[in-house]
Amino acid sequence: MERGARLSSSTSPLAEHHDLVLLDLDGVVYVGPDAVPHAVEAIQQVGDSVAYLTNNATRPAADVAEHLRSFGLSLTDEAVVTAGQVVADLVLAEVGAGAPVLLAGADGMRVALEHVGLRVVTSLEDDPRAVVQGGVIDVRWSELAEASYAIAAGVPWFASNPDLTFPTPRGLAPGNGAMVDAVALATGTRPVVAGKPERPIYDEARRRTGAASPIMVGDRPDTDIDGAIGADIESLVVLTGVSSLSDVMGLPEGSRPGFVATDLRGLHEVHPPVEVADGRATCGEAVAELRNGEIMVSGAEERSVPALRAAVALAWDTRDRGAYLSTLDVRMDA
Repeated sequence: MERGARLSSSTSPLAEHHDLVLLDLDGVVYVGPDAVPHAVEAIQQVGDSVAYLTNNATRPAADVAEHLRSFGLSLTDEAVVTAGQVVADLVLAEVGAGAPVLLAGADGMRVALEHVGLRVVTSLEDDPRAVVQGGVIDVRWSELAEASYAIAAGVPWFASNPDLTFPTPRGLAPGNGAMVDAVALATGTRPVVAGKPERPIYDEARRRTGAASPIMVGDRPDTDIDGAIGADIESLVVLTGVSSLSDVMGLPEGSRPGFVATDLRGLHEVHPPVEVADGRATCGEAVAELRNGEIMVSGAEERSVPALRAAVALAWDTRDRGAYLSTLDVRMDA
């Protein structure tokens, strides 16, 4: 079965089917300084077969690892793979060690570039060999303008990631992708991207770990899930970050996760197969039915894995058949 088309299933707890769990960070493991509820316990239950993939290039990998250790998690710095590290490697391969690189980004991106031997500059007059965007903290208009001048002059352009937003304790804030789009509007071109949904960050995680059968867990279908599908990696979407259940139910064929759960506890649950026929989906004890354009779920707790799977599978089937679906919300049948 082609990835991205329909839900997969597991006969035992999901994590047991994979030799590595790849975790997105913002919205999955933490939001700002705080751990997502149940995340730490679920990760500890997985053990050592965990790597952390983040598109956020604002902080160096070592700082991210220390943040995770502050929650009581055990990991090495190498377990954190940032889009900043990966884009630095791409730039190094393009221009060579010691080359000047114009950065419009955060200190974490600067650290990654300097770590691989590149020289960070701030102006087109410094004759940069590449332009890099990564991280959004304290990025100034003047940096975006200088990057635009260099790109318009033909300097190769790289970006850590395309995320338009990232979650903070106060809500969604503009992400690196928003800054990239501003420069794209000024230059009429697009950068080479290292982070999700592009393959390089997944390939780096596999290189570091030697994993043969990983699963990617994320909260953003457009980066985490699309990237996993493109890298032929199984995927689980959780509802603790950017995406809501209605967002997942509305995903088109080709962009759908293999699994869905409320939070990381879903890694330790069985995900029963779903049977869909005649406007009805059954998953374990959960039954989802289409009534007057609405999906009604009964027989299971509202946010249980079977209830989510039944609702999502029925929504996808209904949309694929072109049948009437008045809302992507789910109602529980008392």
